[in-house]
Amino acid sequence: MKQKSLPAVFMRGGTSKALMLHARDLPANRDDWTPLFAAAMGSPDPYGRQLDGMGGGVSSLSKVCIIGPSSHPDADVDYTFAQVSIKEQKVDYRGNCGNMSSAVGPFAVEEGLVQVEDGEACVRIFNTNTQKIIHARFTVEDGQPRYDGDLAIPGVGGTGSPIRLDFVEPGGASTGALLPTGQVSEWLDVPGVGRIEVSLVDAANAAVFVRAADVGLTGLELPDWLESQPQILERLDAIRVQASVRMGIAPDEDAARQIRIVPFVCIVAPAQESPTLSGETICAGDIDLVARVISNGQPHRALPLTISLCTAVAARMQGSLPAQCLSASVAPQGPLRLGMPSGVLTVGAEVDRQDGQWHARAGSFYRTARRLFDGRLWVPGQALEG
Repeated sequence: MKQKSLPAVFMRGGTSKALMLHARDLPANRDDWTPLFAAAMGSPDPYGRQLDGMGGGVSSLSKVCIIGPSSHPDADVDYTFAQVSIKEQKVDYRGNCGNMSSAVGPFAVEEGLVQVEDGEACVRIFNTNTQKIIHARFTVEDGQPRYDGDLAIPGVGGTGSPIRLDFVEPGGASTGALLPTGQVSEWLDVPGVGRIEVSLVDAANAAVFVRAADVGLTGLELPDWLESQPQILERLDAIRVQASVRMGIAPDEDAARQIRIVPFVCIVAPAQESPTLSGETICAGDIDLVARVISNGQPHRALPLTISLCTAVAARMQGSLPAQCLSASVAPQGPLRLGMPSGVLTVGAEVDRQDGQWHARAGSFYRTARRLFDGRLWVPGQALEG
């Protein structure tokens, strides 16, 4: 089998890893990207390990980022995120990855797409998936991004140089509206589950929020245990399907089953003493609420950044399920501390009321990233045809 190759960079961004590709090196027709990205990741793989590609067998390691110059007046580069399925030859572009967003700015500088001065650089990123602007701020020395530093983030060993991400006007990234149905909470009739209260919120990515207690959970469950409970995952997916239709993401249930990336399912519970994957315990006083997230049918080991932002935004809207989980002692403004399987993630969310409607002005957090490898990506020749 003859192989072909194209230039590629492999980077970690936050708690994810992805192939970073220049838009100029890809086929002009986006339909031709699916076989290329699937082959690059090692999909479809019935064994779920992606050993014949760059993927790692979990959704956070099966990602591709495409970057190129931007024609948007408020951006320096365009960034398209591709979520590659593991067991199917399928690529989803309906949502963004907040973690990998942290790698885009440094990549753009290193690859000469953006010229910056030493000191704090700001790269303005237009995410084509959500049609939203992200500002990435990071340190540049001798014309190159600095990766070493003292910032530790939950889920990643070691420390790195902080990268601040500011999501500008994040509301409506997937559906066009912060509250797609106009309600901060409502009831869904879900086959096999029954009538359940949810919050349907779209900030940076769309999510359906459910109370842990309403789905027979405590909110403290770790990913490995959740993965061993197919009945629970099936119930949560049934909720996701109904939420997708209600939010207008999919026209019907069959279509919703095919759109796997959004909405994410976020299980929330009040702050409580929480176990972590490292074996440590988070004190209840060190967090403001507990969250667990599922996407593509898989429980996340660390919260996706876009859904962390969505959770913080939702928690600042009175009456939403995340807001109901906050204790009275939590300050009405300022960052929120989210307890997750890998530790604590602090997220800032600026939310207010305008003309009687909730409005998300911005959301921000810090990540680290690192360039891991660059060279040529080899795929079967037919994957690059077209």
